[in-house]
Formats: sequence, C-alpha cells, structure tokens
Amino acid sequence: MKAVAIITARGGSRRIPRKNIREFCGKPIIAYSIEAALGAGVFDTVMVSTDDEEIAGVARQWGAQVPFLRSPETSGDYATTNDVLLEVLEEYGKRGEQFDLACCIYPTAPFVTAQKLKDAARQLLESRADTLIPVVAFSYPPQRAMVVKEGRLVFRHPEHLDSRSQDLEPHYHDAGQFYVFRTEAFQRNRRLMTGEILPLVLPETQVQDIDSQTDWELAQIKYRFMIENQGKEG
Repeated sequence: MKAVAIITARGGSRRIPRKNIREFCGKPIIAYSIEAALGAGVFDTVMVSTDDEEIAGVARQWGAQVPFLRSPETSGDYATTNDVLLEVLEEYGKRGEQFDLACCIYPTAPFVTAQKLKDAARQLLESRADTLIPVVAFSYPPQRAMVVKEGRLVFRHPEHLDSRSQDLEPHYHDAGQFYVFRTEAFQRNRRLMTGEILPLVLPETQVQDIDSQTDWELAQIKYRFMIENQGKEG
C-alpha cells in the first residue's frame, strides 16, 4: 500500500495575490499543509503540484517534493482539482511510480493537522468507500432558506416554516481542506465526488474559506482559537 499527499498550489491567485505562500501566523500558509502531511506518517511521498518556481522553492524549504511543474493546461483559471490530480498521478505513472491511496490537500488549509490526515486515511482504509471528505454543517438550517421572486421574499421550503431547528435534518458542505481517496477508483471515474464517500465532520471553528482579506483575518483568529483549545474539540 503506497500513499501520496498532493498539495495543489498554483501561482495565479487573483483575489489574494501570492496567497499560497503568504505569511500566516508566522510562516507561509502552505507550510501548514506540508507539515501536516509529513507529520501524519502515512504518506510515502509528500509533493506540491505548482506551476510557480517561487512556490516550488518554498515547498522544498519546508520538506515537500516538487519533482515536476504543472502543465499550462492545469495551471489556468478553468482547470479543476480533478484535472490537477489526474495529471500528477499520470506523471508519476510515466516514471514508474504507482500509488494506492492519495490525499489532495489545499495549500491554504492551516486547520489541517497530522492527526486529522492520519485518522482520515485510517477511516477510509477500514471502509469500502472510495473517498473521504471533511465537511461542516451549515450554520443555519437550509430548509429555512428564502429566495427573492418578483421583489418579494419567498420561503424555498414553506413546509418547514414552523419546524423546530432541532427537528430538521442537518445539512453539510465541503470544508475545502483535503480529500483522501483510492487512486484506482479516482482514475477510473476521473472525479472525486463519485462513488461511496465517507464524511469527516469538522466543527465550524476549524473551517474557513480564504478568498478575501477579511477571510484571511478570520482564519487567523480561528486558527489561534484552535491552537489554544487543542484537545477540547474534535
């Protein structure tokens, strides 16, 4: 059983320039993903997929491998995570290296820890699922959602207008941090979000999209909170 951690870090971030190597609470934000993958102890290879020489240099400084750079086809604004992962696995295949398990980790995911990755890999391998995805519950019941029609608010699900929140089924969304998957199923289906998927439910305090300066500052607050409260939350 061979496993690879693939950290996806292209250089063309537009909303927060150079965000993948920007300093976050004392070190480049990509360093958190690299350290978590190396510390998990379950990956034979920890690599960064990038099209950017500066990012590649920072990645190597923190212990990751960058054996090749991305192609132009997987470096543009419209390339998907699936495209990047397929390219990495295919490139390793050309070099005679095959992996049974892989983990895609985003470079702006400081809430990822070695223990989370270790637990996620174990849970997937102990199951028959194809993929494991960290998720977080919506902070407000989506069954109470409203839409605007002809300038007026309308309940999307009026049947739940008087339902108690605790009686509504929880809904979850992708936490946007990492994905653990079996490479055979992924390369066959050519996408992550298919087959049997296991959830890893995270608390809201450990999840933050980082797409703006405000997001960045909120992420730092949440990160410090997580460090200060290690052992008190899952």
